[in-house]
Amino acid sequence: MAGFRSLSAAGKSIERLLNARFESDDPIAGRTVKAVLVRTDDFETGSTASVIKPPAISLFLYRVDFNKAMRAAWSSVGSQEGRPHLPLDLHFLLTPWADNAEHEQQILGRAMQCLEAMPVLSGPLLDPSGNWAPNEAIQVVLEDMTTEALMRTFDSLSADFRLSVPYIARPVRIDGDAIPPATVTTVLAGIAAGAS
Repeated sequence: MAGFRSLSAAGKSIERLLNARFESDDPIAGRTVKAVLVRTDDFETGSTASVIKPPAISLFLYRVDFNKAMRAAWSSVGSQEGRPHLPLDLHFLLTPWADNAEHEQQILGRAMQCLEAMPVLSGPLLDPSGNWAPNEAIQVVLEDMTTEALMRTFDSLSADFRLSVPYIARPVRIDGDAIPPATVTTVLAGIAAGAS
């Protein structure tokens, strides 16, 4: 049963896949490139606390939304099982970091090649911290995002615009704990004692 940890486990799964593929065919000859999950603060240029150490590609979860196609179906299943299910879409920005434009483009090209070759993550490809069900899988595909929307995303960060590609991971399901059935008590009011 996927719990609340499936949210972070989805990002870790993508990170693990990219790092495994980079080890087998590094995007920059003679250099080790790492994929890293990042948060907003990691985009601050010159921050020594940043986990982004070029050459690298960052995976930034910038938006979480409910999955519009599966929400109703999983709500129905949840009402039958007595356990809530929340299917989510996770919106990531993949941003390459390197010393020059050529290397950034090679890193991004290799990452996109990896995700196109393996767009569905399931079984051992899913990070075990998500406590996934045996039949669960997530699809990681390019997201249709306008340049204006991408620019607005960077406007909200403390960093200048960088070459980035949006991806969406879906559906990532969060299952809740079983809800005990409600106890119904009937209260009769207004009946006199001894009435038959």
